[in-house]
Formats: sequence, structure tokens, C-alpha cells
Amino acid sequence: MKLLITGGAGFIGSNFVRHILNKYPDYQVINLDLLTYAGNLENLRDIEKNQNYQFVKGDIADKKLVGDLVKDVDVIVNFAAESHVDRSILDSAAFIRTNVVGTHNLLEAAKNAGGKRFHHVSTDEVFGHLEPGDPAFNESTPYAPRSPYSASKAASDHLVRAYFHTFGLPVTISNCSNNYGPFQFPEKLHGLFITNLLEGKKIPVYGDGTQVRDWLFVEDHCGAIDKIIHDGKIGETYCVGGDCEKPNIGITRKILEILGKDEEMIEYVKDRPGHDRRYAINFGKIKRELGWEPKTDFDTGMKKTVEWYQANEAWWRDIKSGEYLKYYEKQYGK
Repeated sequence: MKLLITGGAGFIGSNFVRHILNKYPDYQVINLDLLTYAGNLENLRDIEKNQNYQFVKGDIADKKLVGDLVKDVDVIVNFAAESHVDRSILDSAAFIRTNVVGTHNLLEAAKNAGGKRFHHVSTDEVFGHLEPGDPAFNESTPYAPRSPYSASKAASDHLVRAYFHTFGLPVTISNCSNNYGPFQFPEKLHGLFITNLLEGKKIPVYGDGTQVRDWLFVEDHCGAIDKIIHDGKIGETYCVGGDCEKPNIGITRKILEILGKDEEMIEYVKDRPGHDRRYAINFGKIKRELGWEPKTDFDTGMKKTVEWYQANEAWWRDIKSGEYLKYYEKQYGK
């Protein structure tokens, strides 16, 4: 099988590229990534010389490039997305361009190439938020996005479904809960808090820190997408969760505990606008139909994640200083 993985230099995408090449040595992977601030080829340094791996720097909104690449693959797995809520509040234009226009461009290319298998990676944030006693999101939960980011992802999900119903394009969608683990860009909660503490800096907790998320270890997420692209039913959506609801302050305290720090390192900051209180995923469908469930418990996943950042200081220091972007500008241009 030959896969086009878009956004494969990002956090989840790079973990998935590695997952596929390690599990299926006869598969070929083309990684299409624009190398924006969140894309980093250091994430894939260990497999860059694999003869079945090819990197292409490019934009999913580039119609000719995408059209040429799609002709030569069997499956498209679309990770490419602007994904940081805070950034979408400051400037939403890039989110519309990548998440909506870019996804539409990929769908058109897949349709025009004879109907290529298309898997779209989305988020639980399209469903809005939950109150403390509400049942977890599932595949039938109505969409109610509350940020420019989640609205752009909701739009892309609707486009994918429309291409299934209108054109018969063989699609699947997965809506996942919050991921954490190795190679996560250090602006998200785990990466930022761990690296700040390793630098001796305080960690900023929004509001009272009681916002609840369902945490999914990234390697478990990769296993779920693997299952879906091989065995998932065409036209279906699968919710992928970690069975691990934790408040942000709970994650914070766990990181402090693992690193031997105390709560004086916490700095409570003003909450962000429209901050969703709770997300949770019911992954019963993918468990029943495809036999998938998360394998990594919270304590194990957190320990692995902290240890990875401790062992890869050069990786995150280059990101936080911006040095990694200077390297790509020299090699590929801006």
C-alpha cells in the first residue's frame, strides 16, 4: 500500500508515519507537509533514510501539487491542520485556509483521481463542550463548535461527508480527544509545562484549572487510525478517546509530581475567551466494530511523556528558540 500522509511532520502525523513504516515494512509513505511553525522534520530523523519514505514540502492548498501526488497513492490520511485554539482566536484566517480550503482541495484531488480512499483526522472539539454530568460525545452528537479552530474542523468534516454522499468517495472520519506524548509541539499543555519546568520557569494554568479533557496517548491514537484505514466501514465516523478524563490542574500536578516540583511553580493566568469546560469521548463504536481500545494508562503515558522530553532537550530547545525554523528557511526557503 502507498499512503499520502498530509501534515506528517507534525505531532500526531509524525508518530503515525513512524507507526506505519515500523509496522508495515512493505508500505510506502509520502509525507506532504508545509513545515509551518508546528512541522518539524526532526520528528522523523530516525526514519528519513527509509527507502519507503519520501518527504515533499508543500501546501495541501496547492492544487497541482496535490493532484500530482494523489494520482500515485492508494490512501490519503489527512492530518494537515492548524490546531491551536489560542492561535485561532488571535488570527483565524490560516485555519480557514488550511482546514477548510486545504481539505476541499484534497477531496477534489481524490475524486478526480478515480476515487481514492480518504481518511480525515478530526477532533472532539467540533461537538462543543460538556457540562459535568453530561454523557460523553459519540458519533451522533450534534456539532456545536465554539472557537474558530473547531468551527474550521467542523466545516472540513462536513465536506468529507458531502463527498461521500454526493460523489461516492470512499471516506472515513475519526474524531479524537486530546493527544499527548513524544514530539508534541511545546505550546500545548504537556510540552509547555514539562519544558518550562525543565528550564526552571513557572507554568501558566488558565483560570482555575478545572477544565476537563479526555487524554489519549498519541501511540494509541495511531493504532486507532491504522485500524480505521484497514478495517473501517466506508462512510463512517469513529470517535477515538483515551478513557482518561482529567482536569488541567490534575495534569499539572502529575507533571509536578514526576519532576519533583511543588505547586509554587504554578502561575494562574486569565482564562482564554470561550474556553470549553469539558470534553469526553465514548469510543464504544470503534471498540465494538474494530476491536480497538487505548492500551496506555494515565500514569504510564505521563511517565513516558516526561521522560521523552527529558531525553530530548535539544529537540525542544531548538523549537522554543526558533532555531529549527531558520534551518528550514535555509533548506527550503520561506
